[in-house]
Amino acid sequence: MLIIVGLFGLIIGSFLNVCIWRIPRGESIAFPSSHCPQCNTFLKPVDLIPVASFILFRGKCRYCGEKISLQYPMIEALNGLIYVLLYTRFGYSLDFIQYAALSSLLLTISLIDIQHQIIPDHLTFIGLMLALGFGMSTFIEVEGTLGAHLLGLLIGGGFLLLVAFVTNGAMGGGDIKLMGMLGLWLGWKWTLLTMLLSFVIGACVSLLLLVAKIKTRKDAIPFGPFIAIAALMTVLYGNDIINYYVTNFL
Repeated sequence: MLIIVGLFGLIIGSFLNVCIWRIPRGESIAFPSSHCPQCNTFLKPVDLIPVASFILFRGKCRYCGEKISLQYPMIEALNGLIYVLLYTRFGYSLDFIQYAALSSLLLTISLIDIQHQIIPDHLTFIGLMLALGFGMSTFIEVEGTLGAHLLGLLIGGGFLLLVAFVTNGAMGGGDIKLMGMLGLWLGWKWTLLTMLLSFVIGACVSLLLLVAKIKTRKDAIPFGPFIAIAALMTVLYGNDIINYYVTNFL
């Protein structure tokens, strides 16, 4: 079953590459069909096999010979790996399905943020609608759950809004909306953990980039990917992290 889940993740990852390329450019993710951005040749099924096509054709378009970005197989493989991790954690369940959808959405948002320094509002809106859709049965069955998730939305979006105000806009509007969306999805407890982890990860990565002179103090470093990594860590290991902290420090 793990192999099937991993292959499914690879296929979805291939679709995410389409979204990452087309959404920032205002193009349809459905039409036209996949084509080489250099020679515009429409790709055949053999050209679209996740990861394998990249290896088979040595990272080049087999029509024009133009190099294909390593991003494509990496996103496919990463999405497949995340699906396997989620399946190992949740098995085949509603939790697996909803967090697989969330992780793919976050992966798309992260790459767009890295490449274009934007987080498209309609992707955040899709996340909000999915959170409501997946959570509806839980909200009805478990008393107080809806309130906990609405509080997560207010805490997530509200805290980053406060950070943006205090730092005079250092935190972007897209980050604020993203954290609010995750708050609705995760509830207030996991939202607090996600915010803490995102700042820790962001500080560590930013420091490494500065030390390695890849970035300077004047360069903008997208915060969306740090939020996404923190959210995935919380989904997979949130309870373990909290239990470890309580056991060893409280």
